[in-house]
Amino acid sequence: MKLKLDIDPDIVAMMAAEVAAGERAVTAAMREAGTRLKTAWRTQITGAGLGRRLANSIRNQNFPKSGESLDAAALVWSKAPVIVGAHDTGPLIRSKNGFWLAIPLPAAGKSLRGGRITPGEWEWRRGLRLRFVYRRTGPSLLVAEGRLNTKGQAVVSRSKTGRGKVTAPIFLLVPQVKLPKRLNLDRDAERVLDSVPGLIVANWVEGML
Repeated sequence: MKLKLDIDPDIVAMMAAEVAAGERAVTAAMREAGTRLKTAWRTQITGAGLGRRLANSIRNQNFPKSGESLDAAALVWSKAPVIVGAHDTGPLIRSKNGFWLAIPLPAAGKSLRGGRITPGEWEWRRGLRLRFVYRRTGPSLLVAEGRLNTKGQAVVSRSKTGRGKVTAPIFLLVPQVKLPKRLNLDRDAERVLDSVPGLIVANWVEGML
């Protein structure tokens, strides 16, 4: 008995075409998954009231950057990982030097540099000295003697009679603060990950039609 094995060149071509189809399907699926996750995270951030600027810190990158591969991947990350991570985990924040965290009250106003104003910046800008007020119950305070302007912010009083002068609470002093968890990034990541097999199949079938 003799066995003869012939390799049809068409079969080789078909297998090569199938591999190419798989590369296209996987690459397209990963690109779509990366875009979905970026959009989902950005939507979460704006929905939590954290602003469009922080939402736009979410970026994605596809690998390979050009061409197609069965090993295609997508990377989604934030250009502000510390801020986004803090809102995702809800950490307990303590003062670096082990003393107090100064939480600005409405009378403190805003920082010229963005973010929260510090007691040092406040004294420099307002020309007033802050005074420590210890309270046995509730947070202690940093207060200032002055008047409140039309924005409700404490400023120097120019009155010679003392009219309108008040002792205004400027900062709350607390040993630590628990940042509320406002994001759940893992939830969206898991949803997108679960969708990847279906995306690959859908793109593979679409490429065959």
